[in-house]
Amino acid sequence: MSLPLNCTEYEQLAETLVEPGPWAYLAGGAGDERTLRANHDAFHRWTFRPRVLVDVDVVTTETTVLGTTVSSPVLVAPVAFQGLYHPDGELATARAAAAEGTVMCVSTMTSHSHHEIAEAAPGLAQWAQLYVLTDEGLTRAHLEEAVDAGCTAIVLTVDTPVLGRRERDLRVGFDIPSYVPLPYVAAALGNVSHNPATHQRLFSASLTWRDLEWIADATKLPVLLKGILTREDTVLAVEHGAAGVLVSNHGGRQLDGVPPSLDALEEVVEAAAGRVEVLFDGGVRRGADAVKAIALGAQAVLVGRPAIWGLAADGEAGVRHVLSLLREEVALALSLLGCTRPADLGRSHVQPAVPYDRPG
Repeated sequence: MSLPLNCTEYEQLAETLVEPGPWAYLAGGAGDERTLRANHDAFHRWTFRPRVLVDVDVVTTETTVLGTTVSSPVLVAPVAFQGLYHPDGELATARAAAAEGTVMCVSTMTSHSHHEIAEAAPGLAQWAQLYVLTDEGLTRAHLEEAVDAGCTAIVLTVDTPVLGRRERDLRVGFDIPSYVPLPYVAAALGNVSHNPATHQRLFSASLTWRDLEWIADATKLPVLLKGILTREDTVLAVEHGAAGVLVSNHGGRQLDGVPPSLDALEEVVEAAAGRVEVLFDGGVRRGADAVKAIALGAQAVLVGRPAIWGLAADGEAGVRHVLSLLREEVALALSLLGCTRPADLGRSHVQPAVPYDRPG
């Protein structure tokens, strides 16, 4: 069989290979899934403004994120329970990200520890996504191991004081088998099967801006806030010492009815005013989507579901192919826009789409 040509074809292939429960968890969103759909659809409301007669004989997709050079402005987002989608789980994803020269953000709900990931993928730029647990001791132990394993940033998820209602999970009765190792929450869960709804008791609903301060102090690492959608919270993030913000609505999995991430991006970029880096997450399925987000002010984008589609389809090789497809699509879009690198992109390269049926 020929390799998939794009992320959508990887999605179609992965769905045939993954059991219904894990697929529901990966594919689903909250409520009526309006925000889930809107994340992708938002990109269609922007069109490109290409510049011509520019020398694009040499084009690079290389950029920097928090001072780290990456081969592409497409990073790997945190996705939980990757052991459900391939026996190697996060280890395969990490090897692919390292081979592609990009960052991998590892979920608190990882199937493998930061040390195991670092050993499997030498040279990987690894970030640790953090859920603050009700057991502060477990949270501090997680942070200590992340630092010791060489993680270079903490990505604090701030949009989950409670979990969204994800009806696909409920409909299929999705459970995470007890044999799936979850090193950073296993002590709190016990050796039993569990499901995402039971995890609510693990996560602190008392998280405040003060937690950002102690996390930064405890790790001495840059802390990014994942789940920012408003100018008000962007300003507070800057005031409390965040190194960056990640514009994200959790893949449409938390509060259904919030705006698609792309619609919130310009507001956040304006409020950040260059004081912190702005990253983007939500609905990227093509390199051209990433280019639109960068033109609107993002430093880079993160992809979650597409990486796992590749993982489910063909392990490390599948993830690497997904990342390489996106990188190649970024390079193509840059060339056709008259840009030689991501840093050349700006607001002048995109415009709101004009409806084709507009009178006159």
